[in-house]
Amino acid sequence: MATALLFSGGCAAQGTGPSAGAGRAEPFNPIYIGAEAEALDAELVRITAEMLGARGPADVLDYAGCALAGYADARGHGFARHLRTTVEETGGVWRADAVYTISPAIPAGARTIDVEAQMSACEETGIPKL
Repeated sequence: MATALLFSGGCAAQGTGPSAGAGRAEPFNPIYIGAEAEALDAELVRITAEMLGARGPADVLDYAGCALAGYADARGHGFARHLRTTVEETGGVWRADAVYTISPAIPAGARTIDVEAQMSACEETGIPKL
């Protein structure tokens, strides 16, 4: 059985995301349209995130990562592993569709995420979490 959580409210934040480059001079005024987490099974989650004002794919990927961190943290999982992501932009709306595994212990693999560190980065940059 799949469960879904929805975060919305058109939150806006100033500044730069966790993966934004230091040399970027263009203004960044994102509008976070919403993010959704869908449990595919006990340790597999699909995150979709939509935003306006992204400077490129990295910004919507940061938003999806923050949604993942909030989802995993709420379920007591301290780690995640990125499996796949697609990003598209239509009419100025950027959308990320990502799949991750979540676990209480660090998983094997090169693309692991420390949920606590991700949560801190999201708080510092003002990117919403689930």
